[in-house]
Amino acid sequence: MNEQTARFVVDRREGSTLVIEAPDGGTQDVPASALPAGCRAEGAVLDVPMIDGAPQWSRAKRNRHEERRILEDLRARAQRRADTDAGGDVKM
Repeated sequence: MNEQTARFVVDRREGSTLVIEAPDGGTQDVPASALPAGCRAEGAVLDVPMIDGAPQWSRAKRNRHEERRILEDLRARAQRRADTDAGGDVKM
């Protein structure tokens, strides 16, 4: 048995299904009930054990540190765009 960890992101919820972005950029539909309760929020970054290439959704762990890092990066990018916007149509 070969176990590794992969990082996924919960893109959105569609009813009782979560659309999850895979490390390769593709998406997977996963029943929300397959993940621990704290891992079901839109935007959640998940570290998921993989056994022989199959995600072990019930063992997913939310990576809040990575979530904060991504949000800070997005805010910085938006601020740089606002700072260089000559037209004034970008509001922060």
